[in-house]
Amino acid sequence: MSAYGHQMEREFSGQSLLSPGDSGTEIGSRYIIESGFYMTSYAATIFIAGLLIIGVLLVTLVVSLAVMLQSCESRSKGMVEIEKERNSHHYCQILALHGKLNGFKPDEVPPVCRSLAVRHIEAVGYTRDLEFTMRMIESFFDSISPSNDSVDVVLMDIDDILASDPRSNKQDGCIEGAMYRKQRRTLELYMKLHFRGWSLILLSRKPERRRIVTIENLNSIGYSGWSSLIMRSDRETKMETSEYISRRRRALKEEGNEIISVISSQMDALTGWSLGIRVFKLPNVSQF
Repeated sequence: MSAYGHQMEREFSGQSLLSPGDSGTEIGSRYIIESGFYMTSYAATIFIAGLLIIGVLLVTLVVSLAVMLQSCESRSKGMVEIEKERNSHHYCQILALHGKLNGFKPDEVPPVCRSLAVRHIEAVGYTRDLEFTMRMIESFFDSISPSNDSVDVVLMDIDDILASDPRSNKQDGCIEGAMYRKQRRTLELYMKLHFRGWSLILLSRKPERRRIVTIENLNSIGYSGWSSLIMRSDRETKMETSEYISRRRRALKEEGNEIISVISSQMDALTGWSLGIRVFKLPNVSQF
């Protein structure tokens, strides 16, 4: 074949690969379309299921974070409330101490402190305080004995125990119940000390004109055998209570008595002169 014939054959072969009117650019475009993303229906199902699972996990994560955040906020709020209650507790303790020292009246105590005092009694806190104090007093007297000449005396405040009749066993409320326990335990302590031979002197802030009624009340609830009962004379009713009690203790001392202990729930009986070897303060129901 001639050279001209070979050239014609190559041109014809090249043109037969293209349809009429095609160009190189059109070939490139068709290649891009044919190379697009393709998957079977089974693969598509798996892909969609995976997207749904991821979506559910994301929603679950968001909900969990929201719950955790709310829990943290609640816990933080609880801590704030606890701290607030602790602050109120410390405040009322300080106020109660100064109230005892200065003789605050019940209406001078803030409502928050009265509320805490009631809650303290309801939670059996007062009973624990009372029992601990009584055990401490009994432990002290277990370690000593009265002298044979009967000059060793124990001074006991009776005004609290005569506030109401312990035989009535009132249990209508936590305050009444606490008062009853205090009166009962004080009588038990009195009987133990009396049985062991201690000379017991009873102290009252009431005027002398009420002596007969006071003795009848004491006898009716089980008190007997005391050495003496101190009550205010007409002249002493004008004195401050702390001064009246201090004067009576000093008079006992000048008469040759040795005051071993003073037992009371009121601060006016536990301050001043001639307090003896050991003083014991019983927890007071009316104050926190």
